[in-house]
Amino acid sequence: MSIAPPVVTESSYLTLHYRLAVAGGADIVTTFNGTPATLLLGQGQLAPFLEQRLIGLPEGAHQTFELDAGEGFGERNPDLIQSVSKATLDENSVPGTDYTVGEVVEFNAPKGGRFAGVLLEMRDTTALFDFNHPLAGQPLQFEVKLISVL
Repeated sequence: MSIAPPVVTESSYLTLHYRLAVAGGADIVTTFNGTPATLLLGQGQLAPFLEQRLIGLPEGAHQTFELDAGEGFGERNPDLIQSVSKATLDENSVPGTDYTVGEVVEFNAPKGGRFAGVLLEMRDTTALFDFNHPLAGQPLQFEVKLISVL
């Protein structure tokens, strides 16, 4: 009688290697070159859409998932491309900061916390930012090798 390997549940403690990459492209993050990750599911250590892919996998599984943009960080939302006044930009930065197009700038959120946008264009009195997640609208590849499941 063989004992079935443990499978991943919503509250499993895992040791695994994982890789998240732009579909057909560069790695965004990978542990395959070094120490495996250990994490507890349901604690926000992995994005929920990645955790869902792990549920039900048996210990020892090595799988690659193709995720379309909607399954990953969502489609790009044109409403998240917004002008920010230079006054607001100054309030959120060190005085005298020179910004360059393509730079990620962090802002204070109205109710606390922080959020970030990519500078698209500097204008006379405003700056145009893209507040979409940098990976929004991109298909992704998620590879996982489960070393242990507790």
